[in-house]
Amino acid sequence: MDPARGKILDVGSFGLNQSHLPAHDAGPFDPRDLFASPKNLFELEIGTGKGTFLVQQAVRQPDTNFLGIEWTAEFWRYAADRVRRRELSNIRVLHTDATELCRYWLPDEIATVIHLYFSDPWPKTRHNKRRVVQDETLRHFHRVLKPEGELRLVTDHVELWKWYQEHAERNANLFHIKPFLSPESAREGEMVGTNFERKFAREGRPFMAMTLVKRQAPMAARLSGQSAGKSVGNSAGNSSSIQPNPRSFSRLPDRSPL
Repeated sequence: MDPARGKILDVGSFGLNQSHLPAHDAGPFDPRDLFASPKNLFELEIGTGKGTFLVQQAVRQPDTNFLGIEWTAEFWRYAADRVRRRELSNIRVLHTDATELCRYWLPDEIATVIHLYFSDPWPKTRHNKRRVVQDETLRHFHRVLKPEGELRLVTDHVELWKWYQEHAERNANLFHIKPFLSPESAREGEMVGTNFERKFAREGRPFMAMTLVKRQAPMAARLSGQSAGKSVGNSAGNSSSIQPNPRSFSRLPDRSPL
C-alpha cells in the first residue's frame, strides 16, 4: 500500500539513505553533524512510520535534534516529505536498519532518548530474533545513550510486552526501570500519539509502556556479576511500569501499512 496515495513525495535534504553513511569500518558516523546546531540535545526514533510523533514533538522541542530511522522505503519517503513541507530543521529521517546503525556507526553517548513505539512484534517464534529488543541491541543502546539516557518502549502486543519485561530483567545491570510519561505532544488519553496507536485505540487494544534508564558505569560494573535474569531494583514486572489502556485486548496486531 502506498501511504502517499499517488502523491509525489520529495524528501529534499531531510530524507537520507544508506548512501549517506560511510563504510561501517571507516569509523563512527555522528548524526548530530547533520544539523545546523549539532550541540543541541539529540534523540532517536526507531520505526518512524509516517513521522507523526516526530513532527508533533519536534515543534515542542525546537532545541532538540531528532533522527527518525525507518526501514520501509514508502514510509521513509512519506515521513521525510512531511518534515520537508513543514520545514522542521531539527528533524532528519534515515532509511536504514536501526539496529545495524547502532551497532556499526553510532558513537558512544550521543543520545538523550531512544524512542521505540509499536515495533513489529514478529509473533512467530522462529521470527523472534528479528525483534528490535535483544540482549545485544540493549548493549548497543546503552553505549549510544548519554548517562541517565532513556529507552522508551510502548507496545500493544502482550507477548512482545513480556519479551520487553524479560529482557529488562536480564539486563538490569545496564538499565533500571521507571514509569513511562507521555510526551507533551500526545493528545489527552494517548501514550504517544502515533498513527499505529490511534488505529489500535479504535480497535480497543491495550497499551503497555516502560522507560529504561541507563545505569552509570560503576553501577553497571557492580551488577554485571549477578546471575542472568535476576531482578535488580525495580522489576520489569512491577505494576508501576505497566500502563495499560483500559480497553480490552481484542486480537494480535495487524502491522499492515496504515
